Amino acid sequence: SSTLVTAGVYLLIRFNMILNENLCLFLLLISTLTMFMAGLGANFEFDLKKIIALSTLSQLGLMMSILSMGNYKLAFFHLLTHALFKALLFMCAGAIIHNLSDTQDIRFMGNLMVHMPLTCICLNISNLALCGMPFLAGFYSKDLILEVVSMDFVNIFIFLLFFISTGLTVCYSFRLCYYSITGDFNFYSLHSLNDEGWIMLKSMLLMLMFVIFSGSMLMWLIFPTPVMICLPLELKMLALFVSFIGAWLGYEMAKFSLTWVSNSLKFYSYSYFFGIMWFMPNISTFSMNYVPLVLSFNFYKSFDQGWNEYFGGQGMYKNLKNSSLLIQFLQNNNMKIYLILIILWVIILFLILLV
Repeated sequence: SSTLVTAGVYLLIRFNMILNENLCLFLLLISTLTMFMAGLGANFEFDLKKIIALSTLSQLGLMMSILSMGNYKLAFFHLLTHALFKALLFMCAGAIIHNLSDTQDIRFMGNLMVHMPLTCICLNISNLALCGMPFLAGFYSKDLILEVVSMDFVNIFIFLLFFISTGLTVCYSFRLCYYSITGDFNFYSLHSLNDEGWIMLKSMLLMLMFVIFSGSMLMWLIFPTPVMICLPLELKMLALFVSFIGAWLGYEMAKFSLTWVSNSLKFYSYSYFFGIMWFMPNISTFSMNYVPLVLSFNFYKSFDQGWNEYFGGQGMYKNLKNSSLLIQFLQNNNMKIYLILIILWVIILFLILLV
């Protein structure tokens, strides 16, 4: 995920000089809306892999938005740091899903820290890096992006979308923290949760070193001079403030009493509406796929399973089987068959002679 889906972003970073002003404005709007939509969708999702995939989509929106503001170096920097902590996040998620007998629903998790301490530590450190926790990998790129946006000449709509999306990112990350560390253990009483997969753990602990140290290292490598950002205290602290609010909201909303109310049938329509990612499935999947799927089903039923089968595979098989059964029956060396054949032969001879 961290490499394949960012290939397009990397291509646009390489060709940043061909993006003109109008295209950049359009790209900025689309990417910030994508970032917001993915963050909102992830907060109403219960599938661990979907949450991480939507978080990737959100970070792609962040990269594209800062790229469309003309800051291609920053986009590339965030692409690299994001690849590091998201790779670790996916490895941890894979280990957890495997240990939970292929269960992806986060509601089954809870208090995994007791059973899988190292995996949970890696998961939560990479989660904090994703949130932009100071001095982890994500902080160096994400905080810089937000401060550049604060310093740049953008309208209030884009500015608000940036910071709300950041808050939403922290929100679903701390929701994941609740479900992995502090919540009640919700899995079967007979389970095989362990932290013994040393092949995974070696890789994860190596990645953890990168997640902790690579942000500052990459910053030294990519930017030849220190970046000077001069902002008033309110704007400087805004990212931290939004993150704290998001973390508190995410943690409180994840608690069972609140979640039960928001996802009960009374509020199901709201939960469904926010989780459907602005009718994306209806627009892109169901509307596009319905007609081809019905057509292909009819073709399949009429041709593949119908006339083709009747004249082709099954029909031929049936004819061959019946004729071979007849020949086998005739070759059974039965006296009755020989007598009947002689009588038939005599009748045929007699008819030929009459003609």
